[in-house]
Amino acid sequence: MDALLAPVRGFLHCETPDEWIALARRPESLPVLLIDHANCETKAAMTAHSLVRRYCLPKGKRHLLPKLDFYRELDAIPEKAQVLGKRTMGEGDRSVFAELERNPLLFPMVRLIQEELHHFEQVLELMTARGIEYGPVSASRYARGLLAHVRTHEPATIVDKLIIGAYIEARSCERFAKLAPHLDEELGRFYVSLLRSEARHYQDYLSLAAQFAGEAIEERVHFIGQVEAELINTPDPQFRFHSGIPVRSDSC
Repeated sequence: MDALLAPVRGFLHCETPDEWIALARRPESLPVLLIDHANCETKAAMTAHSLVRRYCLPKGKRHLLPKLDFYRELDAIPEKAQVLGKRTMGEGDRSVFAELERNPLLFPMVRLIQEELHHFEQVLELMTARGIEYGPVSASRYARGLLAHVRTHEPATIVDKLIIGAYIEARSCERFAKLAPHLDEELGRFYVSLLRSEARHYQDYLSLAAQFAGEAIEERVHFIGQVEAELINTPDPQFRFHSGIPVRSDSC
């Protein structure tokens, strides 16, 4: 685990504060923790899907991409024909999908969509077994605070979104590892099992950001990393999976 986590910790600008762990480990915090974790997995899949729609297809052809639920039924590494829906596609659209197949964003995002949807279902199973009902919880400030810094011209926009995706995945990985020893055996084992895929996700996002930038991205990576660390290390009125330091340690 240490070898897996070393690059993640080196990438992040800070560790999860002990105050967050102290609140997250409390039994009364578990429902919010798991519900928000489930929401995060869904949002991660939706974000990857939206990146494919926005950056892999012309605007008038985006309706051809399969819906999000389509990916639940695929094998771990789907064939191109399945992903692109060619079996039901007219000849006039073949050239569009020939271009899509060459886009470097497609398959890392498809793999991520599948894994995040699978993780979502696993979290729901854990919740059901524990009698925790899946319901709405408000979103934390975390993703919103990061996305507020996305530049508004291309390719800077997609580069920033990909770097932000890398930090979200890396933070999830770091929190899984830091929280796991404080949870019951089943939940701790589950969080440890997520580490490998989450570590790869952050690396995929970072590699894609470098490809789309066409220039050095270290300065931008550093800037967004500082923003991420500030969100993690400052007081936060809400307790969520990616929230900052709890304002009050006796509530969630």
